[in-house]
Amino acid sequence: MKASLQEKARQLRRDAMQMIYEANSGHPGGALSLADIMAYLYFNRMRVQAANPKDPRRDRLILSKGHAAPILYAALGERGFFSKEEFHRLRKTGALLQGHPCVSIPGVDASTGSLGLGLSMATGMAVAAQRSRMDVKIYVIMGDGEQDEGQIWEAAMAAPRFGLDNLVAVLDRNRYQNDGKTEEIMPLDSLYDKWKAFRWHVLEVDGHDFDQLDAAFTEADNTKGGPTLIIADTVKGKGVSYLLNQPQLHYRPPTEEQFLSAMRDLA
Repeated sequence: MKASLQEKARQLRRDAMQMIYEANSGHPGGALSLADIMAYLYFNRMRVQAANPKDPRRDRLILSKGHAAPILYAALGERGFFSKEEFHRLRKTGALLQGHPCVSIPGVDASTGSLGLGLSMATGMAVAAQRSRMDVKIYVIMGDGEQDEGQIWEAAMAAPRFGLDNLVAVLDRNRYQNDGKTEEIMPLDSLYDKWKAFRWHVLEVDGHDFDQLDAAFTEADNTKGGPTLIIADTVKGKGVSYLLNQPQLHYRPPTEEQFLSAMRDLA
């Protein structure tokens, strides 16, 4: 499993960088920090079918940090939800794939982009699934800068109230947001203690280690009576050397030189 998922993640990173470079627009660092998590979910965990993207029995995934859309598109294209030729049209007028996820795209379960909303949507989906007695999982991926949003904490209070053990939230803890380091802008730690206080089952893992991810998601499946949060410690721009520790590149597509360097890193 591990070797195949590592190769999948590398391919997702290559595709995401290609998309952002050709579009000359996008958020490369925050997309790449999620590549291993996306590879794990779409190729080892989630019950989804490209041939039937609206199957009511499917698991759902909400990318609350919608600006990382290229890594979601990379996973969906690799799973066959649409032709990978669409990657070359990212953000083009009239194209299928735009700057943020939209439910008109096969495989996308929620339109996102305004930060803070994804956990509320996921909570609503999980309540609906619970009341319909549907055996599905609702996954939501949040950014750590997004933890500044008040609506996150409203939803965090609601989910345990309804005993949503079908809800698994993943926090992409790469420690950077739009303007710099999270701890210099609005200190977040200890997120583990805060979410525990909100009555979530909280796990903390290396978000680039497939064994740790597998153990965490398996534990989430076996946790009953309430929701689980997986704090995934990640590296913004993981896999591409020029992006590391460069917050000013949060929303900056690669130059030709940087793109070629990235492709060498990901070869």
